Amino acid sequence: MAIFIRYTAPLFCFFFLFSLFSHQTMSQPQHMHTFCDDKLSDNFTQTSSYKSNRETLLSSLRDRSSLGTYSNATIGLSPDTVHGMFLCRGDLTKTSCSDCVKTATLEITKNNCTYRKTAIIYYEECMVRYSNVSFFTLVEDGPYVVKYPVAFFPTSLFSSFQKTLSTKLEQLIILTSSKSSLSSSTPYYVKDKSRVNDFEGSYTLDTMVQCSPDLDPANCSACLRLAAQSVSGCCTNARWAHFYLPKCFLKYDTTGLPSSQSPSGASSINVMKGLYHS
Repeated sequence: MAIFIRYTAPLFCFFFLFSLFSHQTMSQPQHMHTFCDDKLSDNFTQTSSYKSNRETLLSSLRDRSSLGTYSNATIGLSPDTVHGMFLCRGDLTKTSCSDCVKTATLEITKNNCTYRKTAIIYYEECMVRYSNVSFFTLVEDGPYVVKYPVAFFPTSLFSSFQKTLSTKLEQLIILTSSKSSLSSSTPYYVKDKSRVNDFEGSYTLDTMVQCSPDLDPANCSACLRLAAQSVSGCCTNARWAHFYLPKCFLKYDTTGLPSSQSPSGASSINVMKGLYHS
């Protein structure tokens, strides 16, 4: 199935690319996009201590990837300190999480990001990032990735679906704050599957929300509401959507209803905003 990669950002410019993609889960991690800071002041050289610190940090994240869905690390002394983290989707097995993080930590330093001090790479299954500036405990509104298909909800159900989805996401956002204990293997992770009975037809709604454990409950809620607000602005008429922010994930999917689809039958990945690019 052909994928159209569309980038929309008033202040930022991204490279266009095309790839093949399946909505179904595959054995290999599915790369979505890599962003890296393009400011010349944030470059470093081949012999820089920052480079060796970054390699040590990414190696550390790889080693920790089999232990859980999240880890962070800080390596080196100023001005060559590197901060990094990974976050896997809470519905992954430990093996799938580890496979994704290992792939991501190897791929994030390639191409235009090789000598950049700040980068973030998104896969369907996980994200990995590093920076010379600490980002722990902070809520960030980008760069983010939205993936959704050109397979729309039936017109007769569109209005009621928007209300149903908004209500469900708000319920899960509130519930997520009670999942913040770091003793949990998947803190800040809630998944729900509900049968929705509508006058025009019934369908199943699967929803998932998740935050990075370095956030406190209030900031987790703030991050997820940013995601929910962005989804409502771009794609609530889509049959499913995945939204990835640096500190939280949001997904929904519907099954059981015929869809209205574009003539091409294509799906799309939309990178709507970024702070830096690959």
